[in-house]
Amino acid sequence: MGIKFIESKQMWKAFCCMRHPETRKPVTKAREGLKTKNEALKMEKQLMILLDRELREAIEPKWGKFLYCYLEELDRRDISKKTTENIKLCLEAHTLKIWGEKLISEILPNEVRELVRSKDKLSESHLKNILKYIRGCFAYAVDTGVLKANPTPNMKFRVGDKIKSVLTLAQVKILLNFCKENESEWYPIYAMALYTGLRNGELYALTWDKVDLVKRIALIDCAWNNKDGFKSTKSGDDRIIELAPDLIHILNELKISSAATSSFVLPRISSWDKGEQARELRRVLQGLGLPRVRFHDLRATWATIMLTRGIPPIKVMSMGGWKDLKTMQFYIRKAGVDISGISDGLSLHNPIGGDVLSFERLKAD
Repeated sequence: MGIKFIESKQMWKAFCCMRHPETRKPVTKAREGLKTKNEALKMEKQLMILLDRELREAIEPKWGKFLYCYLEELDRRDISKKTTENIKLCLEAHTLKIWGEKLISEILPNEVRELVRSKDKLSESHLKNILKYIRGCFAYAVDTGVLKANPTPNMKFRVGDKIKSVLTLAQVKILLNFCKENESEWYPIYAMALYTGLRNGELYALTWDKVDLVKRIALIDCAWNNKDGFKSTKSGDDRIIELAPDLIHILNELKISSAATSSFVLPRISSWDKGEQARELRRVLQGLGLPRVRFHDLRATWATIMLTRGIPPIKVMSMGGWKDLKTMQFYIRKAGVDISGISDGLSLHNPIGGDVLSFERLKAD
């Protein structure tokens, strides 16, 4: 590294030399035709930075390239394609434009923090997921020796403990009665969801060989999504659910109509095949003047109705396929089970009659 004055050309030359980090062979960069010594000194520093980056790029990936290596690794792990797709879409949307051409080692904790904070219009839970997915990618870089340490900082998010939107029992009756009276193709699907709390993928995958109409039970051991196709349930466990007598009547009619044509319990609807069940439900609810809840909220509706009816939370958890008691707390609070009876014996005054003292009399006493 240095500068040199070329007498024959009356010009300055700047140059630098470094060894390749793997081959250990010397690599040189030089610039001639510089008019002044100061210009040569500045060029020397620029060449050092440029050569250092080029040598690092030879062995170290940029974020954009490494991201897809990470996604390929996720495909090899025991992770659903749906989850991998969500991670891919999130990281592509929020990191590629900013970090795509940066060497992965150049991304500092403060840059990660600034990126997440710049997405302030997104929900806190979404921001938490962005950070989690970034951390996962950097963790893979550490595991593979690309980085020595994970630069993802710890950040706190105020993820609201919001109670999910649900329909009331009266609103459920309006929805089901309307769909029945109008012979909606969605009627048995909505009924099955609201009577059992099954997830969308579990409803779609349920087959007649898993249903016992006499014993009023069904085995739930499979689910479906548009990325993985048919797979195990979300929790990975099989479970038995109980079928309500009113639901048995609907299933008997379905069995008669579909026995010779389909092994699936619920009808195949093109909009359902395309994943448009939420839009179809909102359209019906809007027409009925009911709250516009998501299709997945039918599951929450079932849980809160069961708890309101006094069904023990442990039984609701078992049939619904929840493993985490923390998740169940959402529905327990929504149903008011956790505070039921708290004010039964509370008596602070006689609201019906008695001597009511005026403020002026109190002051005189």
